Amino acid sequence: MTKRTKLSNSINFALLASVSATSAVSVTAYAAEESANVERIAVTGSRIQRQDMETASPVTVIDASAIKAEGYNSVDEILQSQPAMAGMAAGATTNNGSDGVAQVDLRGMGSNRTLVLLNGRRMVNSGSGADSAVDLNTIPVAMIARVEILKDGASAVYGSDAIAGVVNIITKKDFEGFQFDINGGATDKGDAENIELSALYGFDTGRGNVTFGLAYSERKGVMQGDRDWVSKGDSSFTPQGGIVGNKLDSDGNPIFDDKGNNVTEVKNYDNGDWIAQEQGYDFTQDSWLQTPNKRYSFFANGHHEFSNDLTLSGDLLYTKRKSSQMMAAQPANLDLKVCEGNIKQDDCITLDDAMISGGIGADEKGFINYRKRMNDVGNRIYEQETDTLRVSAGLAGYLDVNTGLDWDVSYTYGSNKADTWVHNSIHEGNMIKSINANQDAWFGGDPMSQDMINAVSYTEQTDGGNDQHVIAGVISGEAFDLDAGAVAFAIGAEYRHESGYYNPDPVIVAGEGTAAQQDPTDGSFDVFSVYQEVSVPFTEKLTGEFALRYDDYSTFGNAATWKVGLTYEATDDLMLRTVAATGFRAPSVSELFGGNSGSFDFLDDPWGNELDHQILVNYTSDENLDAESSESYTAGLVYSPSYVDGLSITLDWWRFKIDNAIARLDVQAGLNNCFAGDVSACETFSIGQDGDLSDLSNPLTNVGYQDTSGIDFNLAYSFEAFGLDWKINNDLTHLIKFEQDGQNYTGTIGGMFGGYAEYKNNFNISARQGDWSVMYSNRYIGEMNDINTDAPIDSILYHNISATYFFSDAVSANIGIKNLTDEEPLMIPSENDAGTVPEVYDTIGRQIYAGVSFKF
Repeated sequence: MTKRTKLSNSINFALLASVSATSAVSVTAYAAEESANVERIAVTGSRIQRQDMETASPVTVIDASAIKAEGYNSVDEILQSQPAMAGMAAGATTNNGSDGVAQVDLRGMGSNRTLVLLNGRRMVNSGSGADSAVDLNTIPVAMIARVEILKDGASAVYGSDAIAGVVNIITKKDFEGFQFDINGGATDKGDAENIELSALYGFDTGRGNVTFGLAYSERKGVMQGDRDWVSKGDSSFTPQGGIVGNKLDSDGNPIFDDKGNNVTEVKNYDNGDWIAQEQGYDFTQDSWLQTPNKRYSFFANGHHEFSNDLTLSGDLLYTKRKSSQMMAAQPANLDLKVCEGNIKQDDCITLDDAMISGGIGADEKGFINYRKRMNDVGNRIYEQETDTLRVSAGLAGYLDVNTGLDWDVSYTYGSNKADTWVHNSIHEGNMIKSINANQDAWFGGDPMSQDMINAVSYTEQTDGGNDQHVIAGVISGEAFDLDAGAVAFAIGAEYRHESGYYNPDPVIVAGEGTAAQQDPTDGSFDVFSVYQEVSVPFTEKLTGEFALRYDDYSTFGNAATWKVGLTYEATDDLMLRTVAATGFRAPSVSELFGGNSGSFDFLDDPWGNELDHQILVNYTSDENLDAESSESYTAGLVYSPSYVDGLSITLDWWRFKIDNAIARLDVQAGLNNCFAGDVSACETFSIGQDGDLSDLSNPLTNVGYQDTSGIDFNLAYSFEAFGLDWKINNDLTHLIKFEQDGQNYTGTIGGMFGGYAEYKNNFNISARQGDWSVMYSNRYIGEMNDINTDAPIDSILYHNISATYFFSDAVSANIGIKNLTDEEPLMIPSENDAGTVPEVYDTIGRQIYAGVSFKF
């Protein structure tokens, strides 16, 4: 019989039970001595069915009670609050360009480098179409039993996309009876209301269980202008409209810069004169700070035992998401042809004396630049309606061979369909025609007539989707015995087909809208994989874990990855662990087959030619992209001192290195390098002479790299004092380095890449007695520097409190306050919205939430 220490039981109990009032539970916790005869179970990060849960890889577990106590409204909120997360994952506060999706960014390495599983099997990529990551909105909080975060490279076990780690969402199952939950909240300002209604019903079939669930959630929006910390916006695109002309001195002569170029400014028509635009347009009054969202979900899972050796299981999830974003009215930026000799024609505009004396004239190509905020048409309203279906079924059994073999075959199908709309869009070609035909009406600054509005406006309509088919089989068991125990193994194979498409509106495809041009995306790939794992107990204290995987893709070819892990129980109290692994990520459908698309990025033009910080960048893809390759290393310890009951400490050093990374380069760095004289940077980003950004591009390439390292520390302590049961948990991540493509992002923050604080920490303490419990928690984000200006950004500390009371076994209630002290987000010079980076900081303010649960 294998020796089982207190340390061993501590690790096993934490993962088996996953029960704590803390927001993140380490894989260590105290438990009493228990029998070694424990049912074999699956552990995130391994395919081997095992009794012993001591693995070399660090795992964080967040259970349903912690989710409820913290008042989390969505899966992305659960995940992004963890210290191990960095970067800038899209979520509820991403108003520009997210299409309503919510994602996770483990280690800040990108959402497409974290694999998301549902009950141990892949979740379909989802969003608006041809997506490279999972939309976490598709998974309702109400169905979650626990979330397991594997903070280790796992490509050798799970294949592509697991470079940074794995998030495995385990759903509620084996439920009996009926449960109804109501949860909701709002800010103390009376906005940002959210509500979730869910029902769970399950019954025992005699040879199994069937569990059904329904969930409805709604999140209401908050306008940027509703928060007094949001600075007033200042855009050169004003409702009055203006023409870019030369800046004049007091004598009416053009002003030149030190390079001999004309200094330009936007000019408006005013009482017969064309004068410099006095102030820009405040777009914050027309933009969401938190975006609205509605979700309808149905989920079910069940299992049936045909015999002791054969079990059928399956789960189903369907989610409909209706979401929207709103931004200020479309800015129209048009180059208008000037009639030669000022002879009026149908396809050009004439320059009158007032324009000429005001410094307005045609450029060397015979055009003038006209820009107008189309407020008369209305705000840009983005709407999405997505339907995501995932069905998985598996047949598992036991073979009485040798010491016994467990086998499992499964089929998983995922489908995501999306329809999106952009209301009050502008047709550029029709607008130019209208201006040419009605020059005085357009340039006069008066409100647009309804005929003018009808002539230039339309609604964009887009559709897209993703499909996934996975057939998998695995067999595991014990190969033979060594003196220290049995050598366990798993051998498996998998076939996966992925496809995706995205069809922009025909007007956008043709480049006839004022929004950026975009091409359709359509493509697919197949992959066949074989893998094996072996767990070898070299001694009673030293265990090795070895994994090898081979994947053959229809697109780029094949890849082989491996993993080696060691655990060493130095004493009954101390376990040492280490893992070295290789990984890879195959290029996604959108990366391979995505058409060119434009994006208005927040950038600083070092030449000073651009009048706004939002500059059009053409994003390109490449069918010849190769797979990324990676190396990951972790080394740490788990310490459960026998002289302090209930205390456990984990400390892990980690490093991830990605080569041949598929990435878009840092455009701002490219602009700065080109300005400094780097000719290669000018060529890479298609920057023209004297800083001409009309063809500014950002290509996907395989020349990038990432190199990041850090330390994770966790302390968990459960004890009794003053007649109360106490639990303390502290999670700390220290980022030592994050470097990408020659740029050091360590300790920086910016609107294009997010935040990489050197220190992030979560702390909480709870007390319980009988039917009630209370909890205090805080979340710390360390100080950073602005990525472009190097301006110092202070640290911030969020405080939260909550309480739970059980009126009876059937009725319980909870209440809490998030961001108790109403901390405002920090202002970032290189922001991406509302003067900050909403994906990093809490932008909503103090929130009060409550819930009640009924069980029958």
